[in-house]
Amino acid sequence: MDTKGQIVDDIPITGKPKKRSTGIVGLNLLLDGGFPPSSIIMVYGTPLAGVDLAAMQFWKVEGEEGTYLMNDGDVETGMQDVSDLHPDMYLPQMVGGRIVIDSLSTIIIKYGIDAALKFLRHAREMMQERSANLMFIVYTDVHTPVEMTRIMRAADIVLEFKTEVHQNEIERTLAVHKIRDSAAPQRLLPFIITDRGIEASTTSRVV
Repeated sequence: MDTKGQIVDDIPITGKPKKRSTGIVGLNLLLDGGFPPSSIIMVYGTPLAGVDLAAMQFWKVEGEEGTYLMNDGDVETGMQDVSDLHPDMYLPQMVGGRIVIDSLSTIIIKYGIDAALKFLRHAREMMQERSANLMFIVYTDVHTPVEMTRIMRAADIVLEFKTEVHQNEIERTLAVHKIRDSAAPQRLLPFIITDRGIEASTTSRVV
């Protein structure tokens, strides 16, 4: 379901596997339908940039079961509290086609970068078996440049949520930096944060 309460269907692309809706209509359009099945998606930005809202909207798209594993924040209805679990114990909890890890940053801080990347390798195998998608959150200004490079290399899709202040106005944009086996979009996607979540603008409207 999108931020206005309308169903956001997975969009079939002719001659290609059906893509999975991102939960944000404008991002679906930018990605020609959504996320390719079996892909691992990294979303990163500051805690105020909207990364958690993007993960929530991806998880909450109606019509498909998903799992939201929370290890560093308030656990809302339907989420699973994994704050006391080693990441090796996450895999049995991951059910459905839409898996969210909030956040990979906490795994790295608690258990190290090698444990986090090992988890992603095992998660990838599971996603490929089920044609599911896994999205994980990483926070900027927390990890070393080497760690960020290793995380980005492990992901199939890399999305950055940016916030900039210009005089008395806040400008928020989403950048798609990487899509494995495909060209990344060349333009930024402006978005706003409302009481309904993220609304990303297309060429002439906010959706």
